[in-house]
Amino acid sequence: MDLRFTAEEIAFRDEARAFFRERIPAEIRRKVSEGRHLSKDDMVAAHRIMHARGWAVPHWPKEWGGQDLSAVQRYILNEEMQRAAVPPPLPFNVAMVGPVIATFGNEAQKRRFLPPTANLDIWWCQGFSEPGAGSDLAGLRTRAERQDGHYVINGQKAWTTLGQHADWMFALVRTDREAKKQEGISFLLIDMRTPGITVRPTITIDGTHEVNEIFFDDVKVPAENLVGVENRGWDYAKFLLANERTGIARVGLSKERIDRAKALAQAVQVGDGTLWDDPDFRKRVAAIEVQLKALEITQLRVVAAAARQKASGKPDPASSILKIKGSELQQATTELLKDIAGPYALPLTDPDELSNAPPVGPEWAATAAPVYFNTRKVSIYGGSNEIQRNIIAKAFLGL
Repeated sequence: MDLRFTAEEIAFRDEARAFFRERIPAEIRRKVSEGRHLSKDDMVAAHRIMHARGWAVPHWPKEWGGQDLSAVQRYILNEEMQRAAVPPPLPFNVAMVGPVIATFGNEAQKRRFLPPTANLDIWWCQGFSEPGAGSDLAGLRTRAERQDGHYVINGQKAWTTLGQHADWMFALVRTDREAKKQEGISFLLIDMRTPGITVRPTITIDGTHEVNEIFFDDVKVPAENLVGVENRGWDYAKFLLANERTGIARVGLSKERIDRAKALAQAVQVGDGTLWDDPDFRKRVAAIEVQLKALEITQLRVVAAAARQKASGKPDPASSILKIKGSELQQATTELLKDIAGPYALPLTDPDELSNAPPVGPEWAATAAPVYFNTRKVSIYGGSNEIQRNIIAKAFLGL
């Protein structure tokens, strides 16, 4: 298998590299690189710049804004976006609900939702996890009962990322309590302005408001907002999660953090030299880079097999391998940056409040701890790494 890029692919890489560095505002990219929090306006602005170029939803069907990009070109696009510290197009829109609607939705749903979803005129959030159903997602208990052309929803969702900004939610709900737990779930589209919905902030260990609890109290959702077939939502969720797990590898993001760690280490004074002069530190960086290269090769192998996998219509279980190792390396790179900051990382300073509370030590160190803590979740969401190991055992080892 030849994993080298062709001349055309190299030209595409150069085009993408120039676009991200020249068209996405430098201030937004600086915030991403330094681990600062992006505002909703920042995320919308970056998303729409990419969509205007045709690169927000390149994997969608062409009639809904997609491009005829190969799997390798899509890989290059994501790699260069991450290396340039560009915030990705909102994943709930472009990698999750959009492909589900495009694949399983009816024509009315496609016409209604796909264009505004692609342009981020609708901001979606994900209603999957619950207090008692996270890694065991099929154990969800939020119920939806069909009454007079509506579903009446009662229950609770947890860890709803950026739900405070959302216009709509795509949710898994239980529509048949007598069926086996995977077979009684449906996929609904819910307007967040509907009476009976309450959004409550959850403040995470890094001190930020990124996730939320969502409560449903007799929320009426039109039956026309059911995607696909009732009680088949588990199949659509597996399709969605395979896309999410592949993206979680984020090889380019880890490369960007390694580059930043090297630059900072060469500036941090230790005795008569710098931290980069320490052979043990360089050995640690090299060990991460070797694993990252192995992950990159694995992802390229998955990309090379993408056409065959797409034809089968089944999610690639290799996405679980990418998810596990990718999340571990993201955590390793944030731990590396935290250790470079040393004792200056101890004060958990809100990086958005530096003007009001100057950090102890260099300004770049103020984000080291919040980013480190926030990245602990990467091995959990999208299906915990323990669950991914079970998937691998069944798919590859037959256990």
